[in-house]
Amino acid sequence: MDASSSAPSSSHHGALVATILVSYAMIVIDNSIVITGLPSIRDGLHFSAAGLSWVQNAYALAFGGFMLLGARAGDLLGRRFIFNLGLGIFTLASLAIGLATSPAWLVCARAVQGVGAAILSPSTLALLAISFSEGPERNRVLGWYGAVGGITASIGLVLGGILADLVSWRAGFFVNVPIGAVLMWSARRYIAETPKQSGRFDIAGAVFSTVGVVALVYGLVHAAEESWLHPGTALPLAIGLTLLAMFLKIENKAEQPILPLRLFSSTVRSGANAARVLFIGAAMGFFFYATQYLQGVLGMRPMWAGLAFFPSMLANFFGALATPRLAKRFGHNAVLVSMLTISLIGMGWLGQLGVDTSFLLGVALPMVLIGTGMGSTLALLTINGVAGVMPRDAGSASGLVGVAHQLGGAFGLAILVVVFATPVIPAGTAANVELAHRIGVSLTGAAVLLSISLFLVLWYVVRRPVLAGAKATGSSD
Repeated sequence: MDASSSAPSSSHHGALVATILVSYAMIVIDNSIVITGLPSIRDGLHFSAAGLSWVQNAYALAFGGFMLLGARAGDLLGRRFIFNLGLGIFTLASLAIGLATSPAWLVCARAVQGVGAAILSPSTLALLAISFSEGPERNRVLGWYGAVGGITASIGLVLGGILADLVSWRAGFFVNVPIGAVLMWSARRYIAETPKQSGRFDIAGAVFSTVGVVALVYGLVHAAEESWLHPGTALPLAIGLTLLAMFLKIENKAEQPILPLRLFSSTVRSGANAARVLFIGAAMGFFFYATQYLQGVLGMRPMWAGLAFFPSMLANFFGALATPRLAKRFGHNAVLVSMLTISLIGMGWLGQLGVDTSFLLGVALPMVLIGTGMGSTLALLTINGVAGVMPRDAGSASGLVGVAHQLGGAFGLAILVVVFATPVIPAGTAANVELAHRIGVSLTGAAVLLSISLFLVLWYVVRRPVLAGAKATGSSD
């Protein structure tokens, strides 16, 4: 499919980009609002400690599991149609979450919201990718897209804290209803429909991948409640690994796979997506546990806990704005490695916190370092994640980036929940001291995830292309 066939007129490019970025921002902000509101949600609906993680996991699993199917649907049925369908489901599910009266209701509605996001999200990135030719202009727009993920995550934390404290945690979901309606109108007006392609859905691939991932994360969360050797942990893990292995076999033989395996032929794309999984896992742990530290250890009200993320949000914003200029001067890979390293330093520093940690030096400053690297890292990983993709694979490649993003959050949180439960605390330890220690250990675990992410970037995104270029030069000589 030719990119120009679906590109709107130049006069509508600004409206197209704005509609897409606001839609993506709504998804990210909504998820961040949930994080800040978790303590209020827990108290209001009487969630258990481990069960509370399913407010995030149910959404992330549906998002990640159905995203490949959503991406394929955009290729077959038209990306604008799928874009609006996803917006509609996401908006109605937001309304249902705001009306929730029980944990089961809220978790189920979050799963439906995740399905809506899975339908919507790959269309947003694919529409941007096919509307701009590969080069500086496309990189700039994709850079904005990636930066939106980090910037709006911080905005959501601040907004969520204010709403949870002054209004209700439900307000963060109700606000999606009018915004979603306006975005659907804007999409119909400013986004041109893409041509439909002949083909069929890879239902078997979607089912096996979704159920496999759900089983894996359920096993990890269950390990935090019981143990790694408990049947309720080992059995889901075994089932998940088996189903995902079968999924790969299905995709290898399918005529029209939901995940074309040729997308893994590029070490740059594969390395960027693998690094994204670990980076998002660490970021999710940061948001999840830093919020609990601010409220559960320091005793901040939700509003002040949200505002505590404001310096990090500003650093995120200015770091993302500076990325295009820095990348042009020093190169994308140099900036990516530098920014990821800055986030790693901040996360390792934050992992040292305790009940008596200075807020300014031990909490706020490392949070600023994490925020500084976050927006830039996500922007550059997004660009690398769709680099060199043919237009016919734009939807699948965008879906793969989204899967890496959402499953990174689910797996990262599930792993860090296990890390949180691991320390043996002496009897009689004060509750706030125990919570601070467990959170510190969990954030140290997040720093380990960032370390592995940095290694993957250095080995697959930076080193492999250099080696390939050196071999090409040697052969030409």
